[in-house]
Amino acid sequence: MTLTTIHPATPTRSGFSAGEYITCLTGIVWREGLRFLHQRERFVSALVRPLVWLFIFAAGFRQVLGISIIPPYETYILYEVYIAPGLMAMIQLFNGMQSSLSMVYDREMGNMRTLLVSPLPRGYLLFCKLLAGTAVSVLQVYAFLAIAWFWDITPPPMGYLTVLPALILSGLMLGALGMLISSGIKQLENFAGVMNFVIFPMFFASSALYPLWRVEEGSPWLAYLCEANPFTHAVELIRFALYGKLNWVSLAVVGGCTAVFMIGAILAYDPSRGFVRRGPGGEA
Repeated sequence: MTLTTIHPATPTRSGFSAGEYITCLTGIVWREGLRFLHQRERFVSALVRPLVWLFIFAAGFRQVLGISIIPPYETYILYEVYIAPGLMAMIQLFNGMQSSLSMVYDREMGNMRTLLVSPLPRGYLLFCKLLAGTAVSVLQVYAFLAIAWFWDITPPPMGYLTVLPALILSGLMLGALGMLISSGIKQLENFAGVMNFVIFPMFFASSALYPLWRVEEGSPWLAYLCEANPFTHAVELIRFALYGKLNWVSLAVVGGCTAVFMIGAILAYDPSRGFVRRGPGGEA
């Protein structure tokens, strides 16, 4: 009778260490940062749009669209002071869409598939990508605030710090929205049209350029539409935080929309749901 030696089973690995998660986050953020540094025109274009609105549009409508005392302001303000938070959110909106555009490009080039086949959870990988894009948008916003300071747009000194959490949360929401939209775009050429279809209605149907009470005077149904617009609450969250205050309704809406958009993006980028196309034989 032959005796068979039984070796203990090799222990299987369950989960990843905190260092491996941090390494993944660092790599994705570093890659996004290098891409941003190599695309200097992206930084310039992100500032040109809000500065045009600030220097030209606001200057022309300063006397016509004066703003009365409304929260969070405690006195009468000039029009350019009012639209500054909306232009900050505008930077994040465009950056969120541009970051999603890079995801469509990576998907066409095959880089996205390489990322998503990583053994790390897909939700974590997408969140790292989202966090990297948000970090870039926050840097762009602070660059805009530095330029706006020379235009006498000077919030309280503490506001530059208290607005940071609002910028991070709104950047995550707008980036997650762009990520969700990019999941349904199959070709890079189609994304520009979708961007215009999303960006301009969200921007103009919000409180970025005019307070909602003025909109309600002209069109009540449009005011209801603006109140239901998540971008409106992103603007108001930034506006209140810039003056050291908190809009609880906007915080709840932005936080809830961030979770919904992120969950939708994770499900949309699931290969079993159509991200990886399969041939007749079942091969990917």
